[in-house]
Amino acid sequence: MCSERRFLPTRDRMPVDYAMFLLRQLDDPNVIVLVAENHGDVLGYVYANLEGYDYMALRGPAGVVQDLVVDVEFRSRGVGRLLLDAALAALESLGAPKIVLSTAERNDAAQELFTSAGFRRTMVEMTPEVPRGS
Repeated sequence: MCSERRFLPTRDRMPVDYAMFLLRQLDDPNVIVLVAENHGDVLGYVYANLEGYDYMALRGPAGVVQDLVVDVEFRSRGVGRLLLDAALAALESLGAPKIVLSTAERNDAAQELFTSAGFRRTMVEMTPEVPRGS
């Protein structure tokens, strides 16, 4: 399966563009951006928000964990779990009636983390390669 076509291709400016996107999100009271750091070094971050009805996903209002990233050197040390737990608590404090997230099919480590935090599979995204047959 050629999943590269599903995701945005990486570009040199992508980290800067994404950082600018997150900065713009901070003005929204329904957005949560939390950073794990140690002596000024960023170990990881989580970005989440409250969303309204999403009729295409057949989902009512919910907190959505959009992104959770931990530096490769600090994975499997509990950083991801701390960020996830803090994001879930923050979403609950904002009144999220439910919380959802998505993860890449092949990201087994993330799926284990989310399962251990009580998440269960509810939707499966599927995509063909376009043009089909390629």
